[in-house]
Amino acid sequence: MTLIGLLFWGAVIAMLAVVAMKVFPTVLEYYTVKSVVNRIAAGNPATVPAARAEFDRATVTEYSIQSIKSSDLVISKDGNDKVVIEFGWDKEIDLFGPVYLVIKYRGSSR
Repeated sequence: MTLIGLLFWGAVIAMLAVVAMKVFPTVLEYYTVKSVVNRIAAGNPATVPAARAEFDRATVTEYSIQSIKSSDLVISKDGNDKVVIEFGWDKEIDLFGPVYLVIKYRGSSR
């Protein structure tokens, strides 16, 4: 391997590492929201405001939830009278200059 090849692959690996470091916190936030939503849905709250209040309480303890509020949740019941909570948001990550990475997070309770 030549020095130029080594520098090229070093730059590529460094760029991928920077992107991964910027994306990783948003992925953690998604999985945190998903676990909170699953926990709330498993409790089968009686009303929509009760489910939203429980999500608000969870966001106080789970500091990583920043991109979604309780008003963004879509709460409904399925045919078996089980609570289903759907959520989604778009995250725009500034990479460099005019280049952005847009990730669309979507999910629902089990």
